[in-house]
Amino acid sequence: MNGPHDLGGLHGFGPVAPERNEPVFHAEWEKRALGVTLSCGAFGAWTIDESRHARENIPPATYLSASYYEVWIRGLETLLQRHGFVSAEELATGHKLEKGAEPKRVLKADMVPAVLAKGGPCDRPLEAAPRFSAGDRVRTANFNPATHTRLPRYARDKVGVVETVQGSYVFPDDSAHGKGENPQWIYTVVFDGVEIWGAGAAPGLTVSIDAWESYLEPV
Repeated sequence: MNGPHDLGGLHGFGPVAPERNEPVFHAEWEKRALGVTLSCGAFGAWTIDESRHARENIPPATYLSASYYEVWIRGLETLLQRHGFVSAEELATGHKLEKGAEPKRVLKADMVPAVLAKGGPCDRPLEAAPRFSAGDRVRTANFNPATHTRLPRYARDKVGVVETVQGSYVFPDDSAHGKGENPQWIYTVVFDGVEIWGAGAAPGLTVSIDAWESYLEPV
């Protein structure tokens, strides 16, 4: 979707200025925000793609004024309500008022190291061969969906060259909306800077993205 999270190439937001010696957390509550988000994700009620889409749907003024972990918590509130774990009234009062949905599993302290080490692999086998090969010229899709997508706005309807076939992975555009994993091949596609940014692009600049197969068509 076209939301406040998709800022690539937009003007007016100032330079990217990495913080020197940046700490892992800037405040104690951020540690808790991370822990609560991961613990709730372990319920098994939603996918990582649905969680991303929940954050994307935060109103732009709220999203752009929020810190990183505030965005996480606001997205989590949406997911917990959507799947029946809490009510809006419970979130407002900070107290449990009724029995909510039962999680499929509960992440306990002694389980955390093994769960984090395992991660959440999203590569899936496919019988069909990749449609494209390294060196193929391709054009990205030109769309503006209201639903989730991992194709950024700046890279839509652009011509590039396939550099690598990365493998086959869960298709997030479907996974975010409960339509199944529907895996597709992913390709690293390289674009000339002028193709992306126009005549003002720095000489020799290239931009690479990883694109699912349905985002691409042959040129």
